[in-house]
Amino acid sequence: MRADPASHGDSNAPQTTGEPPISVAQEGVAAAPSKLVNNTSSVPVPEQLPASLAGTSVPDGWARTDRLGNLIPTPQLRQLFEYFLSALGEETLPQLVARIQRALSVLDEPARAQALVTLGAYLDYKLAVSELEQSYGEVSGLGAGELQRRMAEIQALRRTWLDADTANAFFADDEAVDRFQVEKLRIASDDSLTDEQKAEALRQAESSLPEPLRKARKETRRFADYEQIRQELSDDPRALEAWRREAFGDAAAERLARLETEQKDWDRRWQAYAGERDRLLSSGLAEPERREALERLRASHFNETERIRARALDSIR
Repeated sequence: MRADPASHGDSNAPQTTGEPPISVAQEGVAAAPSKLVNNTSSVPVPEQLPASLAGTSVPDGWARTDRLGNLIPTPQLRQLFEYFLSALGEETLPQLVARIQRALSVLDEPARAQALVTLGAYLDYKLAVSELEQSYGEVSGLGAGELQRRMAEIQALRRTWLDADTANAFFADDEAVDRFQVEKLRIASDDSLTDEQKAEALRQAESSLPEPLRKARKETRRFADYEQIRQELSDDPRALEAWRREAFGDAAAERLARLETEQKDWDRRWQAYAGERDRLLSSGLAEPERREALERLRASHFNETERIRARALDSIR
């Protein structure tokens, strides 16, 4: 229901999960999204991935089965679904469902049929939760009690559409973060606690998160501190380098310095390219000539891998 605000630099406002809503109305489909499963054989699917997925890898680790060949639901299976569904809008829902079905085809029976059932149930859940969240309206400024009520409704909805094992595998981490967020709001609004007591209560609440999430929060805070220090020491590269080495160690500090140098170089070349691209697009060239000229322009500024990134960025500008 909510992502961790710490990961977005906002310590107060609840955030949405980022799950893309599914709108069957946009696709011209009268039935529930699950009806698309096993009914996409006639759907034309482009050979190339959507631009936003270009240069990325399909998530792995999801094709797990038990000794009888039954599907084992995992967080990675949901990641596979979301990987393709994130391109909704670039391609239609039937096309993206067809892509997911192709990925699932590597499974043997009965796991393949079980995965397709799970996909259909997940699509219907996505539609149902989208409609529920629309009914909530404004989400900012919610108290802990109201946030917990909404969280419970969404958790119940997950277990309406998905069996318990699948719901737990798909959403255990999300729900742990939800509980932490509710407790965080309770602590922040408890005027009987001193600042020190609130800080200690927050540490206790954080300790209930799964280890990977605690580690991720710690890393997020560390890099948030780094961004602040980087701005403060922007005119003193030696001091910044010393801080990096002390905070991250020599090897990580060197990688950070290298990445920042590469990012600055990319930013410089992207700005130069963007200016020339805009002039080209307004030049009045016919579509074939304009497309060829744009490819030549990208080639003059970027290597082959960077051109994939440039095309993706151009597609969403």
